[in-house]
Amino acid sequence: MSGTEPHGWETGQMDDITYVGLDVHKATVCVALAESGRGGEVRQIGVFENRSEILVKLAARLSKGGRRLSFCYEAGPCGYGLHRLLTGCGHDCVVVAPSLIPVKAGDRVKTDRRDAVMLAKLHRAGELTSIWIPDAAHEAMRDLVRARATAARVLSKARQHLQSFLLRHDQIYRGARAWTLAYRRWLTTVRFAHPAQQIVLQDSFTPSRTPKLGSTG
Repeated sequence: MSGTEPHGWETGQMDDITYVGLDVHKATVCVALAESGRGGEVRQIGVFENRSEILVKLAARLSKGGRRLSFCYEAGPCGYGLHRLLTGCGHDCVVVAPSLIPVKAGDRVKTDRRDAVMLAKLHRAGELTSIWIPDAAHEAMRDLVRARATAARVLSKARQHLQSFLLRHDQIYRGARAWTLAYRRWLTTVRFAHPAQQIVLQDSFTPSRTPKLGSTG
């Protein structure tokens, strides 16, 4: 027996597990399964709408008769909702790192069906590397941190754009430091000869956007 084969094949402890590979997209989920054992059948089940009620019914259908299911899918933009849905129904589910999925040399053809089947087979063989799944609270805090980091980058870019625009037209602030309250007040006094340029300034810095562009936090 090779080193990558699960010990359960030798002991017979995995005979009642069905390995389910999921190729997950925003609108659909392609499903394939691999029966336990090295010679177990591998087949595609079909493509289903990516909706909680449909996937719960599918899992219930596949687990009829007490069959144990072990799901897997690649980490991606759809997040961890599917993992929480399936584990909440009592099923095992792992989310795997795409960069660590074994790929055969020269195998560059990717389709939803092939990906789902490949995941089911590799999951059965124990060749997938799972990632850590944050709980809902941890993920919410991580989303907040990312959102604030993105907002800070957007704010910095907007400030640079406005300052370059002002400098290009010889509108120079003579105060000590930009983006203070005095600087924001100065911006409201800047005037351009051409209406289009005044619109640029107003679109970049209006009273409603002052807290965003003017914040020093």
